[in-house]
Amino acid sequence: MKLTFFQSSAVMIETKGVKILCDPWLVDGELYGSWNHYPPIDFQPKNFNDIDFIYLSHIHQDHFSKKSLSKLNKDIPVIIHNFENKVLRENIKKMGFKVNELNHNDRTHLKNQVFINILAADNCDPSICYKYFGCAPLESKYGSTSIDTMSVIDDQDGVLVNTNDCPFELAFTAATTIKEKYPKIDMLLVGYTSASAYPQCFILDEEEKIKEKKLLQQNFLQKAENYVNLFKPNYFMPFAGRYTLAGKLAPLNNYRGITELDDAFDYFMNSKNIDVEKSRCVVLNTNSSFDTETGQSSEPYKKIDETKKQQYIENFLAKRKLDYEYEKEPEIEEIKSLIGKSYERFEGKRKELRFSSDTVHYKFKFYPK
Repeated sequence: MKLTFFQSSAVMIETKGVKILCDPWLVDGELYGSWNHYPPIDFQPKNFNDIDFIYLSHIHQDHFSKKSLSKLNKDIPVIIHNFENKVLRENIKKMGFKVNELNHNDRTHLKNQVFINILAADNCDPSICYKYFGCAPLESKYGSTSIDTMSVIDDQDGVLVNTNDCPFELAFTAATTIKEKYPKIDMLLVGYTSASAYPQCFILDEEEKIKEKKLLQQNFLQKAENYVNLFKPNYFMPFAGRYTLAGKLAPLNNYRGITELDDAFDYFMNSKNIDVEKSRCVVLNTNSSFDTETGQSSEPYKKIDETKKQQYIENFLAKRKLDYEYEKEPEIEEIKSLIGKSYERFEGKRKELRFSSDTVHYKFKFYPK
């Protein structure tokens, strides 16, 4: 099996003459222009015309990137989990792709000797993942959330597991099911960092943000260790959740709970909690690849130059406008007219998800001066 890394969770898996592109976020500027890559990607759509399948793990924009998919060949079939909530499927179909929905834990033949098995994260507990909205009560069939999935790709000789954003606690049952079904795992793609607005976007002083950032980093590194210990793969690659903020959000980069890949590699190589002799940590440059049979990378890994990265942020990313800044700012009366409708929609969604809290909501009626 050959694994090619692009950025974040965007990877390509090649085996037995089949190419599977996973979570292709390949174009800068998702989330209204705020999320970007470093190092930047030189995305050439023509280089992806021979892809056989696209696998999308879930709906978040660093996985389901409309800006990237819009540039890819619409004849490539897209594979997703059979979510009860069909919003992801309908969004993909609107873009002109054919969508194949696969049931939970159903090993499915793709082509040649290649199979894929998609399992939804389970054990839903919003106190762990903080994803109170768009979450589990709607999907009671498997006790799984409507957000994250993990996948297994095998070619009858080798096995690759992709856990992407699935928090270990929420995906424990699915993960143990995989381990029982696939006892020998060659490569594990494992999330190691938090793609979250916390703590950088919260009202905390600088000292508190730095403290919370470090706690979040440690927490997610430990979750990755838990996955490695469970699966005991020959190789594992920390990936996913990486982004660099642009525009007026650029000053928040210093407070993200993101561990730099170089630091993550050092952490895992010195970990006392995993057997690094039996499970080797692999990190790759953008557009470089790794062969699970030979254990060789296409090129040596080059560490990120933090000075150059900071210069790139200051001289390029920070000067970008966010998408909504190109639009005309609405008048206050227009905003007022939407508040009532917004509240009604919020209430409907709250009841649908059976969510409640001690928060008190007030409805205001605006009167003209």
